[in-house]
Amino acid sequence: MKKSLWHRHWPTQNGLPSLGIVLFVLIIIIILLVTAPLVEFNPLTIVKSTDNFFAFVSNLLTVPEWRYVPTLTHKLLETIAMGFLSTVFSCCFSLPLGILAARNSSPLPIIFHLVRNLLSLMRALPEIVWALLFVSALGLGPFPGILALTFVTTGFMGKFFAESIEVVDVGMIEGVQATGANWLQKVHFSMLPQAMPDFIGTTLYILDNNIRSATVLGFVGAGGIGYELISSIRLFNYGRLILIVLAIYLTVTILDHLSTQLRSYII
Repeated sequence: MKKSLWHRHWPTQNGLPSLGIVLFVLIIIIILLVTAPLVEFNPLTIVKSTDNFFAFVSNLLTVPEWRYVPTLTHKLLETIAMGFLSTVFSCCFSLPLGILAARNSSPLPIIFHLVRNLLSLMRALPEIVWALLFVSALGLGPFPGILALTFVTTGFMGKFFAESIEVVDVGMIEGVQATGANWLQKVHFSMLPQAMPDFIGTTLYILDNNIRSATVLGFVGAGGIGYELISSIRLFNYGRLILIVLAIYLTVTILDHLSTQLRSYII
C-alpha cells in the first residue's frame, strides 16, 4: 500500500522530523513573525487588557431592564425575519446560477465564465459593505439589510451549489443522456437529485449564518437588533445589553439545534 506524504517524511529512521517538515514549520513561524506587526498583534496587550475585560463583564451582572422585553422581542423577530427571507431569496437565485456556473451543467463556456465572475463579485465584499450601499440608496430599515444578505448569500450558495454539481456521478449523467434527454432533462433527472442533499445542508448553514449576520447589519442602520445592541454599548445601558446578549445566544442555540435535527432527518 502506498504511504501518505506524511508517513514518508515522519517518523524517520532516527525518529526525528524530516528536513521537509522542519522547513515547513520554520516557514510558518517566519510568516507569523512578519505578519504580526502588520496587524499590531501583541500578546502583552492582551495581558494588560485583562482587567478592562473583566470590568466590562462585571457590569453585565446587573438587574435586567424588563420593561425593554417587548421592544427586544420585536427587534429579535425582525432580525430572524431578515435572515429567513434573505435565505429564501438566495435559494431562488442561487439554484439557477449554480447550474450555470458548473462546468458540467453550463450550456456554454462563455456562460460558465460570466456566471462564475458574477458570483465572485457578489461575495467579494462583506454584507455590511453592501448594507451601507443599500442604506444610502434606500434609507434605514430592514429592507436594505435583506437585500445585502441576499446579494452576498447568493454568491456563496451559487458557488457551493456549482461545486456540488461538478462532483456528481458521471455514470448517472451518461445513463440519462443515453435515453436521448436534452440539456434540461439531464440537469433535472441526473444532476439535481445528486446535488440536492448538499444544497439543503448548505441552505441550513446559510440560514444560521444569515441570522447572525443580520445582527451585525443593524450597526449601520439596516434593521434588526444590531442597532439596539450598539446603542446599548455606547450608552453603557447594561440592563438592556444583558437581555440582548442572552436573546441572541438563545436564538442562535435554538436555531442550531433545529437545523441539526432537520439535517439529520433529511439525511
